[in-house]
Amino acid sequence: MSRLRKASPLPSGRVIQIPVSALPTPRQSKAGEPESTVSRVGAQIRALRTAASLSGLGLAQASGVSRSMLSRIERGLVSPSVDTLERIARGLGVPVARFFADQAERMDFSLVRRGQGMPVDRLGAVAGYHYELLGHLLSGQMFVEPYLVRLEPEAPPYANFQHPGLKFIHLLSGQVQYRYGPRVMELSAGDSMLFDASALHGVEAVVVRPVSYLSIVFTLRA
Repeated sequence: MSRLRKASPLPSGRVIQIPVSALPTPRQSKAGEPESTVSRVGAQIRALRTAASLSGLGLAQASGVSRSMLSRIERGLVSPSVDTLERIARGLGVPVARFFADQAERMDFSLVRRGQGMPVDRLGAVAGYHYELLGHLLSGQMFVEPYLVRLEPEAPPYANFQHPGLKFIHLLSGQVQYRYGPRVMELSAGDSMLFDASALHGVEAVVVRPVSYLSIVFTLRA
């Protein structure tokens, strides 16, 4: 039997022989065990890391957990200590409780009935552009802002919007010329666009009124 030699804390004491089988070992789950808590926690950590656009090495450096240990945790091969989970949570900028959230049981949602959107006075909003917020969630790594935008009859074209994140627009009524960077495109009711909002964009010209469109902005929470 393989044995580990452990020095006695007493200078005059004799060396104690401890069988390796008697030493404590960390709890491990079987590979491919989808129902185990260890596997679910690992999958949550991997999903949150991916949502934050972090590589395994990046999260390891941000959390102070070794890359190899992080890989084993994400694959559900080892049960991490509370201290390790707290370090990973700090690296991801989320509470530890997020690792134990069952996606099938999450109940955070937003329901806005027809005509009951919240009017919003956006900072730097163009005169004649009315915004209604259609939903809001407090959890998650992604910050989503869905707006119903209506242009008043006298609203001027404005193509100088620029901000972080991705933007999706869907024209509900009217016809416009929409600028994205150096390009100008004709949009009619039913047309959609998805783009990086860091480039200049907006309505270059109004062709047919009234104009209304759905605007959804996606950004990562800080």
